[in-house]
Amino acid sequence: MPVYEHTSTLPDPPEAVFDWHARPGAFDRLTPPWEDVRVVSRAGGLEEGARLELSMPTVGPFRSTWRGRHTFCERPTGFTDVQDEGPFAAWTHEHRFVAEDPGCRMVDRVTWRAPFGPLGRLAHPLVEARLRRTFAWRHGRLQRDLARHRDAGVGPMRVAITGATGLVGSALTAFLQTGGHEVVPLTRRRGEPGIFWDPARGEVGPGLESVDAVVHLAGAPIAEHRWTDAWKATVRESRVQGTRTLAKALASLPPKVFVSTSAVGFYGDRGDEPLDEASPAGTGFLADVGRAWEAEAQPAVDAGWRVSIVRVGLVISTHGGILGPLLPMFRWGLGGPVGDGRQWMSWVHLDDLVAMFHWLLTSDHAGVFAGTGPEPVRNADFSRALGRAVRRPALAPAPAFAVRVVMGREKADELVLASQRVVPRRALDLGFRFDARTLDEALAFELG
Repeated sequence: MPVYEHTSTLPDPPEAVFDWHARPGAFDRLTPPWEDVRVVSRAGGLEEGARLELSMPTVGPFRSTWRGRHTFCERPTGFTDVQDEGPFAAWTHEHRFVAEDPGCRMVDRVTWRAPFGPLGRLAHPLVEARLRRTFAWRHGRLQRDLARHRDAGVGPMRVAITGATGLVGSALTAFLQTGGHEVVPLTRRRGEPGIFWDPARGEVGPGLESVDAVVHLAGAPIAEHRWTDAWKATVRESRVQGTRTLAKALASLPPKVFVSTSAVGFYGDRGDEPLDEASPAGTGFLADVGRAWEAEAQPAVDAGWRVSIVRVGLVISTHGGILGPLLPMFRWGLGGPVGDGRQWMSWVHLDDLVAMFHWLLTSDHAGVFAGTGPEPVRNADFSRALGRAVRRPALAPAPAFAVRVVMGREKADELVLASQRVVPRRALDLGFRFDARTLDEALAFELG
């Protein structure tokens, strides 16, 4: 049977690498973003006999079921999983962690056989190419994640998160869990695991007193709805009232760490003006929301909490963010610049944004931080980069008047046509390391 093997050398001991794999969140962190793999059911962890059922894409819109189990597990040397049912005629994946001085050698060894007998051999080059692409990405992310946790040098924390099931929240949860931290979600449903809260009523249930830090990500979606007066009120209140509720609850507790969010909409439409954390707020609906949103964290500051606020930019992720509505159009060859294409876009790769939240949780830094990559780009350059990433032309312009007709003038002007040239000055000055410094790097990591 064909055998594929991928090896990396890590500075971490086998015990640390094994434990990372054994923790909740590891499967999420090891699934490439371009693979639409979904967990159907899971029984156990890495131990022998543990089972996992997945739904995965095959060709076009068709999906298949993969069912497997672990047949070997020994800390820290490794574990093995085999396919019981799935798209391959046979599949065995050995994960091995071999001690070296210093660190360890990590080996992924896959033994497989294609379906359809001799005809399946025609698929061997495609399967091997897919395995190379997947395991290169997996080893790269593991090395980056381990480095972030190693550099932080802190023990396990108990972190409460609002918006834990959203785009940023789910990625941050998995990242923290694989690093040995415990995540406690704040939930609006009584009886669910976590800490109950009802921001509309200003209510937070018991439990915050037992956590080491709180991350506030919750807020009604901005881009998915038309900007009626009612929805704009919902957007504002979900952020302002939510932050107010949390900050007041935290102010009554012994001070610890509170990381809250804002957005680059805080700056309004500023043309070519260079912006950073010291720049004043702009004008417009989103700027007004951002100003009020950030102000509501003040009670926690006054009570002695170490408070950081991250002004999040346009998130680069295949699971949502700015790529969510754009990828299908660009893959169909229908993408291109919007308006005159000269407006600045302050983007950030999801992994770097997650790493920034982790950095603020585990450092001594406080205050406002721009949650953007170090190199903002103009809309026309963004379109060309995304076109290159999906190997399609990006020549189909979207005139400003057409965007305004489809989205409404205010929403189009503030979300799509506004220009914000934001640089994360404080993070750079304090030594934060961006793994995706350029847009091409971010898109390559997300799209393979």
